[in-house]
Amino acid sequence: MTTTVVRTAAGAVRGRREGGLTVFRGIPFAQPPVGEARFAAPRPVRAWEGTREAYAFGPPPPQEAGIQGRKAVEEMLRGDDWLTVNVWTPEADPAARRSVMVWIYGGAYKIGHAGSPGYDAQHLARDGDLVVVTLNYRVGVEGFARIDGAPANRGLLDQVAALEWVRDNVEAFGGDPGQVTVFGESAGAGSVASLLAMPAARGLFRRAVAQSVPGTFFSDELARDIASAIAQEAGLRPTAADLATVDPRQLTSASEALSARMTAYTDRWGRVAPTSTPFSPVVDGEVLPCTPWQALATGAGRDVDLLVGHNRDEFRLFLAIGGLLGTLGEEQASWALRTFGPGPDGERAYRAAFPGATPGELFERVQTDWLFSMPSLRLAEAQHAGGGPAHVYELTWPAPGAGGGLGACHGLDIPLLFGTFEADLGNLLFAGSGVPAEAEELSARFRRSWTAFARTGDPGWPAYDDDKRLVQVLDAVPEVVPYPEETARRLWEDHEFTPLPLLK
Repeated sequence: MTTTVVRTAAGAVRGRREGGLTVFRGIPFAQPPVGEARFAAPRPVRAWEGTREAYAFGPPPPQEAGIQGRKAVEEMLRGDDWLTVNVWTPEADPAARRSVMVWIYGGAYKIGHAGSPGYDAQHLARDGDLVVVTLNYRVGVEGFARIDGAPANRGLLDQVAALEWVRDNVEAFGGDPGQVTVFGESAGAGSVASLLAMPAARGLFRRAVAQSVPGTFFSDELARDIASAIAQEAGLRPTAADLATVDPRQLTSASEALSARMTAYTDRWGRVAPTSTPFSPVVDGEVLPCTPWQALATGAGRDVDLLVGHNRDEFRLFLAIGGLLGTLGEEQASWALRTFGPGPDGERAYRAAFPGATPGELFERVQTDWLFSMPSLRLAEAQHAGGGPAHVYELTWPAPGAGGGLGACHGLDIPLLFGTFEADLGNLLFAGSGVPAEAEELSARFRRSWTAFARTGDPGWPAYDDDKRLVQVLDAVPEVVPYPEETARRLWEDHEFTPLPLLK
């Protein structure tokens, strides 16, 4: 086994050669957030003596079970060193000065970790000839619950600390700290959008890629009310002192219990209640002063190149997981249109705009638009309005699994980008189909575009503007066209993505 030793600011780490790359796993970028550091902002990592073997991923942060099940999660949650980074590099030489991509995982701000096989960055690093860093950050109660005695958005502060680690250390791994691109999907894209608006993150990256940005950002009042409900599930007050008396791995059961019955709070939490997602970035006025759309529109991202987009059939994944495909009728469609449509006349507007749509299509369409596609497009529009460059894409190639019925659903861009067709979501989206040649070709195109953007700010198609609205459609035959979802865009053009309120 060929190994390489690199000296970081905190101590030496040893990685090993794998498939033409040198890979380092589980390097701590902050102290374990336990004990006195529980619910605090991340603290600088303590230096160590000797050389630390960086062969294994650090443990995931405590989290809900998700679709993988409680037993699988409990087997992974060993150790407290959650705040770690992983590095894939073609050459650990300070003189190499390669562009750097830093991945932020998704998972509804309550699950996920950088060691998931679906985020294996070898293809990106090798094909793009650049350094890829992936990071862990606190999720769920530990990272996002708005509790007294603790800073808001601790998960976002973890991401800032990891980017500071990249700034201070990536040159030793062959990367250029002046050429850093952050990229993420779903909650990871919401995190990227948040970083664009955070004063603490300013100057830590030059480019940003946001894949399927969620529109859910919480007001401080809403976040505190949800945190109170979580604490009540555990028989505690919503304070750092009280919650710290419960092991972080056990505390996840309180948020899990609330996630299962959030609809009981519809009269207080409104649109958030049906999502089963009690966490989102909190517009607290300090860590996150305002929403990303407001920040970009006023020029916060003027010096950052932005690539943003979404998948055509985002919400279909959740219908499939919930066993709802083909089961939805007029009652469910009317509920979704009233709940998630833009403005008080959303149902009428959607039915008029999509006259031939079935109830199931309307149910899916309005939730795709509200949750992912319109927030993503509006982020590009805000960036353009603020004087910064933005490139936009839409993925329309349908996943071949389940007989192709999943369409271009949420998360399909992950196995395509990373080339991990048989891991995590890839197991579902490509199940029983193998990997068709056009998937391999589209996957290679994803990586060419993303890595070209990381190096130059140009993914290979024109920037978005309010005149031509040109978008790269990613399909078996990719093409550049005016934004394909113009009907939906017009429905939402007067809607403001403001912090979700607490309903009195």
